[in-house]
Amino acid sequence: MVMARICIVTGKVRSVGCRIIRKGQSKKSGGIGTHVVKRTKRLFKPNLQRIRVMLPSGQVKRVWVSVKAIKAGLVQKVVS
Repeated sequence: MVMARICIVTGKVRSVGCRIIRKGQSKKSGGIGTHVVKRTKRLFKPNLQRIRVMLPSGQVKRVWVSVKAIKAGLVQKVVS
């Protein structure tokens, strides 16, 4: 079974956005301004780490957790 990369604490998942290509000289540099030429779909991936955590049932398990949740102290790392 393949597990999706979703944070078990915050529920963060990957999101879709665009990579925007602009061309032209900026107005600040004396041009007529930049214009959007191309938009390409891309993915924004959350910063997930696979760490060992203690579940509420007392079981130790390796799960995907976002770094934001680790820094905030929402999960406790289990060191063996």
